[in-house]
Amino acid sequence: MAHPVLEFDGRFFEALLRLCPALLMGGLIGLNRDLRGKPVGFRTLGLVGMGSALMTYLGISMAGANDGSASRVFQGIITGIGFLGAGVILQPNSEERVREVRGLTTAACVWVTACIGAACGAGMQAEALLVTVLVLLLLFVGGWIEHRIERVLHRGSPQREERHG
Repeated sequence: MAHPVLEFDGRFFEALLRLCPALLMGGLIGLNRDLRGKPVGFRTLGLVGMGSALMTYLGISMAGANDGSASRVFQGIITGIGFLGAGVILQPNSEERVREVRGLTTAACVWVTACIGAACGAGMQAEALLVTVLVLLLLFVGGWIEHRIERVLHRGSPQREERHG
């Protein structure tokens, strides 16, 4: 006879269907950040996505989807993820030893990955996949679009030194 804690019932498979997509979608966004040498990558954003999915799934499962608990879980995730994002944005400048604002796109990736995870945790994997595809599309072509617009707006003027992404 199996121990009740170790039974693989419907809840186990439901959790698997909510957590794994969040891990994979967050990981894909993180892979983009890894390939660009950014401070968060595959593992970090995979964990952010899966952690958000878990908290959302737990909130809905324990209290029910209609009692406002899910809303409080979402608020907690978004507030908590802000601290991780702030750590990505405020980094010491190696030459001056002062904090410099950089990594806004990466911090936004942390935030949207938490939202994707929350959607997976709520059982909205298709919507989460759509957002993941849109985020990856933006990350792959966004810098190119920014450069093109900047060139049109600054015809002939010296290009600004700016870090994108």
